[in-house]
Amino acid sequence: MFDILSEHHVVALIGLGSGMLLGLAARLGRFCTLGAIEDLLYGGSDLRMRMWGVAGGLAIFGSFALMATGLFDGRDSYYLSIRWMPLASVLGGLCFGYGMALAGNCGFGAIARLGGGDLRSFVIVLVMGVSTFVVLAGPLAPLRAMLFSQQEVVASTPPGIAHQLGALTGLSPSVVGMVTGLVLLGVSLASRALWRRPAQIFWAAMVGLGVMLGWAGTAWVARHGFEALPVVSHSFAAPLGESLLWWMTGSVRPVSFAVGSVAGVWAGAFVGSLIKGHFRWEACEDPRELRRQIVGAALMGAGAVVAMGCTIGQGLSALSVLAYSAPVTMVAIFAGAAVGLRQLIVGFQPAE
Repeated sequence: MFDILSEHHVVALIGLGSGMLLGLAARLGRFCTLGAIEDLLYGGSDLRMRMWGVAGGLAIFGSFALMATGLFDGRDSYYLSIRWMPLASVLGGLCFGYGMALAGNCGFGAIARLGGGDLRSFVIVLVMGVSTFVVLAGPLAPLRAMLFSQQEVVASTPPGIAHQLGALTGLSPSVVGMVTGLVLLGVSLASRALWRRPAQIFWAAMVGLGVMLGWAGTAWVARHGFEALPVVSHSFAAPLGESLLWWMTGSVRPVSFAVGSVAGVWAGAFVGSLIKGHFRWEACEDPRELRRQIVGAALMGAGAVVAMGCTIGQGLSALSVLAYSAPVTMVAIFAGAAVGLRQLIVGFQPAE
């Protein structure tokens, strides 16, 4: 294969194909983090939160199954190779969650809505991508590095739940991980209301499959290639900025999994919106709404860099390898989003 395509093009195609599954799930299965939180807190429905559990459970089971067969080493992932900083997960998650509520979507959701013709989401994507790189490699990078220095793991046991439990019990981390995934999958599927909507179960499973394919595909390229490309799966914070840079400087910058992933979500969402007949051009007519979305997108970009991931990066990719950071960051994102939604929906003043 590498005689026909470069390794960079192969990983980009892997990102494109698996990203399309996520984009289709967003439009055809209504897979959305903020929507799940809003439904749970204000809509009296936990169906979309259970969809998240299905996706996460399958991603965990599949990723550790890959580890058991030797097709993927979780320690090669970014989330298990970097020292975990609890304060960064909490503060970054709170910032991201609050910004997500203000913007009305996370990075993944904004790309999916952009695929349906929502030009407001185009602003969110642009601002979030720029904000991410301002904190990651721009003027605020020295401050971020001083406060939250990212250091490689030096201990023999990676900062992961399954690996730690395996070291304590003598069990294989793969066994611990697969059992954990099955438990989460079983709990999430224990709902008659969800079973009455098999399409949502299917698309939640496709999201989990997309995360697995990211790990499996990039691990295969890293194992057989010669350029030492990173083993990654889907995330939509830094990849937004990376995609913007590639579209502007693609003649001197190699394409990557991140660029393919972002394009795949957009393409999948576009196809899904056409299938549903939902594609239509939308724009922001209220400057106050646009201001709120710009501020929210900027907060999401900064928060994601500090927390080392977004709702997909930490909520699914990091969760799939059971990194310590995943559940802590997601709880913080939930809390930040809850505060933001309360501010938008009911305000902070007590009802009279």
